[in-house]
Amino acid sequence: MPVAIYPGTFDPVTFGHIDIAIRASKIFRKVYAVVAENPTKKPLFSARERREMLQEALGEHKKIEVVTYAGLIANCVRDYQATAIIRGLRALSDFEYEFQMAYTNRNLNDKADTVFLMPSVEYTYLSSSMVKQLSRLEGDVSSFVPEFVRLELLRKMGKER
Repeated sequence: MPVAIYPGTFDPVTFGHIDIAIRASKIFRKVYAVVAENPTKKPLFSARERREMLQEALGEHKKIEVVTYAGLIANCVRDYQATAIIRGLRALSDFEYEFQMAYTNRNLNDKADTVFLMPSVEYTYLSSSMVKQLSRLEGDVSSFVPEFVRLELLRKMGKER
């Protein structure tokens, strides 16, 4: 069975991310959940914090290993001897961007096939951006993220209760 990478910013990790990672682990022998360090994004959490939260969220799943990677995802595929890139498709609005990225990665590395997985219906419109915005406005995010992530969001935003 092949190996896959599941790259993302995971800022923060949500139940949708967890759902996709677990689904991928049922298809692939090994899945590397890759905390991407993207210099164009300004994440709320550091790469170390994101990796630690993702590790805590996925730690019981032995077929999933959490790593951090700075660089092209097409190169990450090569470095981890993977043959697939896992991407979650929530809605039609994701498709155009993901389609472009899939072709770009395939152009850079002909072994980089992209596999699109749909999350469970309850996570279809869930995004890390939405979770951060809700948290900033003191909304309840407990149905979107694990409890330890909710607490980290409160701590990071100085809203601990």
